[in-house]
Order: sequence, then structure tokens, then C-alpha cells
Amino acid sequence: MLSRVFPAGFIEPCQPIGAPKPPLGSGWIHEIKHDGFRMMALRHGVGGRLLTRNGNNWTELYPSVVAALYALKVKSCLIDGEITVCDEKGLAVFDLLRRGSRIKPEAVLFAFDLLELDGEDLRPMPIEVRKHQLEQLVGNVAPGLRLSEHLHSDGMEIFEHACKLGCEGIVSKRVGSRYVSGRTSQWVKVKNPAAPAVKREAEEDWGKKRWRR
Repeated sequence: MLSRVFPAGFIEPCQPIGAPKPPLGSGWIHEIKHDGFRMMALRHGVGGRLLTRNGNNWTELYPSVVAALYALKVKSCLIDGEITVCDEKGLAVFDLLRRGSRIKPEAVLFAFDLLELDGEDLRPMPIEVRKHQLEQLVGNVAPGLRLSEHLHSDGMEIFEHACKLGCEGIVSKRVGSRYVSGRTSQWVKVKNPAAPAVKREAEEDWGKKRWRR
């Protein structure tokens, strides 16, 4: 069996484990989980690419995100985030991203981690350090790129508020953790049971089981 060859500069993304409720205690930060496509935004010199979590090149599909990536005042960087299309309330709606033309000029990348900056590998650094550098990098650079902000407070309270807003859920990340590729217990996702993403995934799982019969 042939192994997959990933593009140069690609890093396999960190994946959270699922849980029924957020972790307790002050040793976690919490982010809104936006309903979209996971994307690695790679900037190198005057070039830039948008790569899916499987390494597929989707650069041509999201011109506003690419323009924002080009606007960054850096030599190189690698940003981990979620490509979304938001409604008039600012809520990420997957159907707006999936339907119609594949090219989405209105798409936005919610950036939540920074893996590399000007040749420096930031993955061994604590997440709070990476988030601080990401905030300084992204700022208000362009409409196609937004910072996915985090909160350092009660996870259940944040989760309940995210559900009221209609968000997909939250991702909790352990303070002090480094960035590792693949599945890790240092990141924990809790999904809003009423979110469209949960129903969509249940239908997809049902379809896979039916096909196997």
C-alpha cells in the first residue's frame, strides 16, 4: 500500500478527543468551535497555500483568506484554523460554506493556533505563548482572517453560552500544552447536541453503517 505524500511545509493537525462536558478547573482555556473546514494556512515568502487536514490544496477556493495571508508582515508562518462562512449574525453556518459555488470569496479563516513564525518552530511552546503570538500577528489584518479568541474561565458556563448562541460547541485546551499532531487528550471538544453539525455527523455515520451491510 502506497503511503500518502504530503505537500512541503504541511504539518498534520492536532485533533481533540470528544467528551460529554468540558474539563473542570483553571488549567484550561476554552474556544468556540466553529462549523466549517479545518485548514492549515501556510505563508512562505510571497506565496501562500491553504491545505486541508489531509493535505489537499484548496488555495483557489478562498481568495479573501489568501489575500489576508499575503497581507501578514512576515517572511513565513503556519496558522491552524477553521474556514467558515458566517450569516448576518456572525454565526458560522456550514450550509453556506458547502452549497453553491465551491469558490467562496466571503469565507473567513478563524485562526486558533500558530505553529511556525519566520522560520521558528513554535510547537514546543505552551499554547498560551502561541496564542499570544498569533494575536499579535493576526490583529485586524484583513476581513478574511480573524482571531479565534479564548476564555480562561468556567468551561461549562462558556459551553452553555455557546449553545445558546447556536454554535457547534467548544474546544478546551490544557494550559501549558505543546502542539502535537494527531489525537490528544490535551484538547477536548464538547459539541452542542442541538447544532446542525451533530445531526449531520449522525446522518453520515448512519449512511456508512447502511453501506457496510
